[in-house]
Amino acid sequence: MPRTKSGEFNQIAYQNEYNKMNYDRIEIKVPKGKKAVIKEAAKAAGQSVNEFINQAIDERMGKTE
Repeated sequence: MPRTKSGEFNQIAYQNEYNKMNYDRIEIKVPKGKKAVIKEAAKAAGQSVNEFINQAIDERMGKTE
């Protein structure tokens, strides 16, 4: 587990390491103003922006989970 030089547990380093090992990152660019529209749509659906976008991708690819 990530530790600081003094031996203390480093939560941020741990989370970064976990994310690096378990997730791929994708950067998307959207026209100005569209980010806010997506954020509001996600909020209305009761989801995070990440969940909303992942669901949209899965639906487009024909995956229903």
